[in-house]
Amino acid sequence: MNLLLRVIWILLTASWRGRLKPLDESLVHLIVLPNDLDIHIHMNNGRFLSVMDLGRLDLMARCGLGKLALQQRWIPMVGAATIRYRRPLKLWQRFTLKTNIVFWDDKWFYLTQSFESKGELVATARIKGLLRSQQGNITPHAALIALGYSELPSPPPPADLEHWNP
Repeated sequence: MNLLLRVIWILLTASWRGRLKPLDESLVHLIVLPNDLDIHIHMNNGRFLSVMDLGRLDLMARCGLGKLALQQRWIPMVGAATIRYRRPLKLWQRFTLKTNIVFWDDKWFYLTQSFESKGELVATARIKGLLRSQQGNITPHAALIALGYSELPSPPPPADLEHWNP
């Protein structure tokens, strides 16, 4: 039940919020709920990572990758994540989770996810993830071709991610 209601909400509203291209930014507007809190009455640091799943789910659903992954039985997997916390999120505080693909290589998609509230950056994260089938990893290029983006080149890697290999 961890994030089940939020997952259902993301999936039900994805089509209403418009289609995205793979390099577009997903915006998910959320509020801190009582089950997000730790003993210090702010959002638990582990909950940030769980909520980030919602942003990636929204991006996948709205760019068509979610439907394709279901059809092909591809499973999205996170290979690494690093997050920097700047400010707390308190009970009932509204925030926006921004998610976008920054670049890709022969194996991984690299994403940035950020939490913002009241115009301020709360936390920012870098994620690398891939899609896996029963036969093995699906290259980002193969996934993009399946989505109809055969000519979409990867943006150049940001300097801080160029040699990121946690």
